[in-house]
Amino acid sequence: QVQLVESGGGLVQPGGSLRLSCAAFDNIFGPNTMGWYRQPPGKERELVAQVDSVYNINYADSVKGRFTISRDIAKNTVDLQMNNLRPEDTAVYYCHKRYSSIDYDYWGQGTQVIVSS
Repeated sequence: QVQLVESGGGLVQPGGSLRLSCAAFDNIFGPNTMGWYRQPPGKERELVAQVDSVYNINYADSVKGRFTISRDIAKNTVDLQMNNLRPEDTAVYYCHKRYSSIDYDYWGQGTQVIVSS
């Protein structure tokens, strides 16, 4: 069983910054990927950034140069530093974890990010 607990998020003005954090509580071992997805209002959920257990990182084109994902393997956490936020970054952000050996996606409860003046 995997539990993902998110923190961070909130309301910020355009150009501002926020940091999202996610802690994973699980007892599964093996190669895996942790990351963040988001779901803007009225749209599909989309990948924001992800990092695997050997620190390969993948970003959505829309956030490259503005967002930075970081992971602490020992603490089982993943953070997302979001800078220069734009109104189009407004969404519910979800922490995600997937093990290579398990055909199942684990999700956090979601945290709201609103970018507005």
